[in-house]
Amino acid sequence: MRQHFDSPSKQHLKTIRVILDERFNKSACLDLESSLIRLLAGDGAYRVLNRNDGITEGDYYDRELYRRTFRDVFEQLRIDGVFTRSIPEIENSDLFKLSPFKALTPDQAIAVEDIFNGLFEDLKSDTDSTIVIQGEPGTGKTVVAIYMLKLLVDIAGTARAEGFDSDTMFADFFVPENRVLLAGLRIGLVVPQQSLRESIKKVFRKTPGLNPSMVMTAFDIGNSDENFDLLIVDESHRLNQRANQPSGVQNKNFSDIIKKLFGADDTSKTQLDWIHTKSTHQIYLLDAEQSVRPADIPFEVLRGLAEDARSRHRHYPLATQMRVQAGSNYVAYVRNMLGSSEDLKPMLSTETLEGYDFRMFDSVADMRSEVLRREEETGLSRLLAGFAWPWNSKFDKTAFDIEVEGQRFRWNSTQKDWIASANSINEVGSIHTVQGYDLNYAGVIIGPDLRYDAIEGRLYVDRDSYFDKKGKENNAVLGKTYTDGDLLRFVRNIYAVLLTRGIRGTFVYVCDPALREYLRGFIPSAN
Repeated sequence: MRQHFDSPSKQHLKTIRVILDERFNKSACLDLESSLIRLLAGDGAYRVLNRNDGITEGDYYDRELYRRTFRDVFEQLRIDGVFTRSIPEIENSDLFKLSPFKALTPDQAIAVEDIFNGLFEDLKSDTDSTIVIQGEPGTGKTVVAIYMLKLLVDIAGTARAEGFDSDTMFADFFVPENRVLLAGLRIGLVVPQQSLRESIKKVFRKTPGLNPSMVMTAFDIGNSDENFDLLIVDESHRLNQRANQPSGVQNKNFSDIIKKLFGADDTSKTQLDWIHTKSTHQIYLLDAEQSVRPADIPFEVLRGLAEDARSRHRHYPLATQMRVQAGSNYVAYVRNMLGSSEDLKPMLSTETLEGYDFRMFDSVADMRSEVLRREEETGLSRLLAGFAWPWNSKFDKTAFDIEVEGQRFRWNSTQKDWIASANSINEVGSIHTVQGYDLNYAGVIIGPDLRYDAIEGRLYVDRDSYFDKKGKENNAVLGKTYTDGDLLRFVRNIYAVLLTRGIRGTFVYVCDPALREYLRGFIPSAN
């Protein structure tokens, strides 16, 4: 309590609640504390003033027994008015999922510790740095990005008088010399996708020390009159190369930024080059196999970025699966399932799925009913689809977009924070509204854009059934023509992302009959 009373930012607090249990030891107390911090941040009724000095997932004797007691503690606090929502409601919210108070996995914590050791050394020696964090879907790249930003803000803003618990993992970074090194540094978080960017801004509005203005686009960086000391770039694979932008204004803006930064219009320059030029230190979080449009940074450029970081010992792989409650090989299994004919066909095993609800439906109506049932049970259950139907309802709100077996659906009515929007359970989300997000259950419609040739034994793309104009547009600026093979890679990546959104389960309906038969060898039948 004395530590708290010594902090100027906590002088206004008037109430103390003490939780006592004769069975508690220090490990249990620290675990309960971190659980309550995460839940309070996710509930959003109060502003959490705690520092980010090392909440990590720790194991200890009888942990599950203690955690059952935590539920009783939570319910008593909720009765007392400390919490306004139930644990499932909190855990389904963006405030919880994107909170900087998330507990890190061991590989995340090791990466953050090593990155910070190197970053402070670079700041002392005035040396530039480029760091790459690489991980498959569900390994928590966005969590790490937000966590690091909050940790830096806390180190920079913590008064010398405030005490520290030496048991927390990152307590050693809270020293006066690091505070001096961070003084006045300009730090930003770059998020290419509009929907995810808006969700993160919402979290930053609720978090002391963080501000929505810290969350930016690559265009914001390029247009800024000031340089940045550190830029953390989430979903770096969604940065753009030079290509036809969604509007003429953005095309001109792209060109103007290149002229401003490099003296002349150079079509070889990408948004990656903007960020390198405008910042001294960069931390890129990426997964090259989540590129979904031709305008995205090319695969070979991302691979080169990762290899260069690896050669300088600044490359950090994330492996622990935080989202999908299946075996650790589930993401690889899905990618292999959508892979080329040269890939070995994996056998289904209980180890691969480990109780995960992964099923193929022969009826889209049945899958829709199952998603609705799961929404009633757990919430956060949505229908998703590949961009295999035009977006008619964008201009005519009475129109339907998708019709399959007499079932009619509309695309997402908003691009910002669609998953949490009021009518999302009655709509279908596209790749552009769900990349970077979690669901409890995902019902994925694989449209007629992806097909299977049973004679040749290969997947192929039906270009005429793919309706994302920017997803198949040739690049006239760079003189690039995208073949059906190129398009197939993007479409495969899209479905791999959609099929790895579900925490507890993924349901699949396939439009192309031949592809449906082929995928029966990979996905258990709902029948």
